[in-house]
Amino acid sequence: MVLLGYIIAAVLLIFAILIIIYLFLDFIAHFLGAPFVPTSQKDIDEILKEAKLKKGQVFIEPGSGDGRVVISAVKNYGVFGVGIEVHPFLLLYSKLSARFKKVSVQLKAENFFQTNYKKADVIFLFLFPRTLKKLKEKFLKECKKNTLIISHGFRIEGMEKYLIKTLERKVYNTYFYKIR
Repeated sequence: MVLLGYIIAAVLLIFAILIIIYLFLDFIAHFLGAPFVPTSQKDIDEILKEAKLKKGQVFIEPGSGDGRVVISAVKNYGVFGVGIEVHPFLLLYSKLSARFKKVSVQLKAENFFQTNYKKADVIFLFLFPRTLKKLKEKFLKECKKNTLIISHGFRIEGMEKYLIKTLERKVYNTYFYKIR
């Protein structure tokens, strides 16, 4: 009976440690400007359809969270997908989800401020405005001509001249920018 008590205590301790780690990592993600806020599958489908993705394009999603957007892009449009996520639990979940759905997608544990976007044809973002503002210069410097940048939820300050389309939604609008 004492052994059972120790086992239960150990399991509870491990569970508490995992919760603390998760909360700490969630705080870090929030601090970096990319908290996990899932987008509905209906919105994902509409946004990707509006993007007119083509087979073979390179689709990068900084702050990919549970991977639903990049996985949907690969599965439904045949793009080469790259998801970038620093949160290990979300990264693990997205890798398991991709495997379960039999989708070949590159999911990386990486700081998206250090990612190279030179090969990107399409970049999907759902990030805070202050984070978008920091990424703007990087995109303008690294992205090739005709790269499509999709910002769900927030406009990218300073990129007004690149805005080609706005998809208006009840909760979050989606903004489409084309690098020229």
